[in-house]
Amino acid sequence: MEAVTAVRGAHKLTARGHATRARILEHAAELIYTHGVHATNNEKLRQTAGVSGSQINHYFPTKEDLVLAVIAWQAERVLAFHRGERFAGFDDLDAFREWADHYIAYERAYQEGCSLGSLASEIIKTDLDVHDELASAFDQWRDIFRDGLRRMQRLNRISAAADPNQLANLLLAAFQGGMLLAQVARDITPLKDALQTAIDHVQTFAESPGDEALQHP
Repeated sequence: MEAVTAVRGAHKLTARGHATRARILEHAAELIYTHGVHATNNEKLRQTAGVSGSQINHYFPTKEDLVLAVIAWQAERVLAFHRGERFAGFDDLDAFREWADHYIAYERAYQEGCSLGSLASEIIKTDLDVHDELASAFDQWRDIFRDGLRRMQRLNRISAAADPNQLANLLLAAFQGGMLLAQVARDITPLKDALQTAIDHVQTFAESPGDEALQHP
């Protein structure tokens, strides 16, 4: 699936233009997260981002253009993190454990929540035509896990009986649901339990005794 991109209202930008556009998007994402889509307007964005109304209108002629660009910007940050060298393509259980441990150890995780999930929960309630872009962002995230699980099968690290699509859905759902419950409880435990249980389930498909060493005590 193609990467999420904000193609509507796109411009060929100078370095300064890219910086201004990125600043607008960063502040727009924060405003949407904090106040919701409907309460995010050009006046608030102009004040928080330190830009003019004409600059906002130049880069984002409509609110839909702005929201689409925010989705693409936020999705790219999340996807780039998951595609980084740190997790090596998620082709072994150690990578999934390290991924879970990163969020469990992040002391502000239960306060900040998932940046993309929180954004989606606000935007999905509007009548803006952005559903496909949101769906694409989460599809790409899930595909990172699915592709890693498929490589694990090719490397005989998990059984051919495992369903990579199903397991990828489980991992992403565990993260999103666990993060939401952690936010509500203001305690990281629900996220920790959800992620560790999901990865323990993937562990049940391990092909060799050596993989059992990856199981947390």
